[in-house]
Amino acid sequence: MRIDKLPKDDDSNGWYNILPPPPPARWVSGAQAFDAVVVGAGFAGLAAARRLAEHLPDGEIALIEAERVGAGASGRNSGFVIDLPHNVSVSDHAKIAELGRREMRLNKLAIDWLTDLVEKHQIQCQWSRRGKIHAAIEDKGIRDLATFKGSLDQVEADYTELDAQALQARLGTTYYRAGIHTPGCILMQPAALTRGLGATLPENVRVLEESPVVEVDYGSEITLTCPEGTVRTRRLLLATNGFTMGFGFQGNRLIPVMTFASLTRPLSAAEQAALGGEPDWGIIPGEHLGTTLRYTQDHRLLIRNTFAYTPDFSYSRAGLARMRKLHEASFKARFPMLPEVGFEHTWGGVLTFSRNGAPCFGKLADNVWSAVCQNGVGAAKGTYQGRLLADLVVGAESDRLHDMLAYDRPSGNIPQPFLGFGVRTRIAYEQSRAGRER
Repeated sequence: MRIDKLPKDDDSNGWYNILPPPPPARWVSGAQAFDAVVVGAGFAGLAAARRLAEHLPDGEIALIEAERVGAGASGRNSGFVIDLPHNVSVSDHAKIAELGRREMRLNKLAIDWLTDLVEKHQIQCQWSRRGKIHAAIEDKGIRDLATFKGSLDQVEADYTELDAQALQARLGTTYYRAGIHTPGCILMQPAALTRGLGATLPENVRVLEESPVVEVDYGSEITLTCPEGTVRTRRLLLATNGFTMGFGFQGNRLIPVMTFASLTRPLSAAEQAALGGEPDWGIIPGEHLGTTLRYTQDHRLLIRNTFAYTPDFSYSRAGLARMRKLHEASFKARFPMLPEVGFEHTWGGVLTFSRNGAPCFGKLADNVWSAVCQNGVGAAKGTYQGRLLADLVVGAESDRLHDMLAYDRPSGNIPQPFLGFGVRTRIAYEQSRAGRER
């Protein structure tokens, strides 16, 4: 099977570009064989490879990445490791509680594991226990906050309600009217975290970068072909999100969407004083297609908003320039005290959704498994899905694996071109409703 859709991420990722240059890459060359192969070195792939190495200490595992570790989608997000249920879309309160507590158990597994790894390996990724703030400006956003508060009550989660004055004290900006702070979320620099996780994998994991898989031959032994060589294995784990469709699976169940972010230069000491507020924080918008914000430990501000349906997994430089203009308007509205601060980087990153919000987790075919489709919450969900997929592959039972297997499978989509029309229309409608939240 030829794979015709490959990652097309450019060199615009600000999180990645502010890091020191990585060491030279190793790539797939010649003919090699491994006990297990993981494709995709995002959060799910990194977790799957590490867990497989723990289960198979005498085995040889390959982690194959089309780009450099940290340069792709997992290194392009807003830097939240979310502990609580996110976008639970059911109205039944008992169901909210059931789904929410299950998701919290799984998120805790991911956060605890990542915390241990960051501390053990001293990964410098601005790991911060600040929690997150859900903030709103308009009446609809405030109503959405009330709905979110009801969900938190159902799962008995800790939170603090914030009025406009309390928000200004924490954030510096006077833009927001109401908010809810939840303390369990972790803030971090995603490219630094993923690169650090890749650099500290066990010795029996071989990381092979800049090696896009261009052909796959399935059978009792699977052969993956890359531009400079081939890899054979009897265990293939796909952590490839929307690109899983190119491997012949879930073709009518996954929806690739790109979202966009811009990152400033570091603020000067005078600009930090003009902003005020706490030394780092993160905002999730009350309106879910509003603006996500980060203020980082190295004194940069990040704006993320605007979505686009991207079935070809790419976006033009002219399109990125248009996105930067939208981000500049959002920035000026929130931070009038910083008139001289501009953006150094603007980029897009691909998210993969399913229509019913379900993951694609488990066995796909003989010798093939997947942990894909995190529905926009990749840091925590990708980590626990990758770890638990490795458990499933080797037959290691656990309560958390049973939690994971209890999820529905992704719903089927309507055919093209109706799917594209529907997704684009829905995005346009939701973004138009966001108003000042955007």
